[in-house]
Amino acid sequence: MSELNAWDSFYVIVGSAAGALIGLQFVVLTLIAERPPSRVAETGAAFATPTIVHFGTALLLSALQRVPWQAITLAAAVWGLIGLSGVVYALIVARRMRAQTSYQPVFEDWLFHLVLPLAAYAMLALSSFTVHAHTREALFGVGAATLLLLFIGIHNAWDAVIYHVFVNIRGTKAEPPPSAPSEKEKP
Repeated sequence: MSELNAWDSFYVIVGSAAGALIGLQFVVLTLIAERPPSRVAETGAAFATPTIVHFGTALLLSALQRVPWQAITLAAAVWGLIGLSGVVYALIVARRMRAQTSYQPVFEDWLFHLVLPLAAYAMLALSSFTVHAHTREALFGVGAATLLLLFIGIHNAWDAVIYHVFVNIRGTKAEPPPSAPSEKEKP
């Protein structure tokens, strides 16, 4: 199908990046697991698992774009199903974010864990409905949603690492940098 052939390089790059970042996320989580925070299961379901889901969705969409579809209709139906599933999942993540008690989400958390994923999945779903009338625009919508999910995953993975390194591992509050010993501490 000629409409998808033009997107070959884009999805090779995005799919490769998503696959590599999934592996990197597992490495980071393994390193963090040495000192697990309290209530790790509930915060993981709210913050870590969605990151893997977004990377996995970007990887899945990249793979689906390379399938030799006979017509774009079936591909659009799959995008629509993924998009609608993603909208439902984003709402589940919002519920989990509110339910967990070990971390108080701030605006940036709501933006990157709810609003932007919801927009990406909605864009994906809407692209499936407009593909027949506006094929070129629908393909750009799928590409934008895929890239947005990849960038959301990158942000959220980085945010989690920073949180664990500077807050969780060093204690619940950031410790001041070490200073010279006071007169009382000197021998």
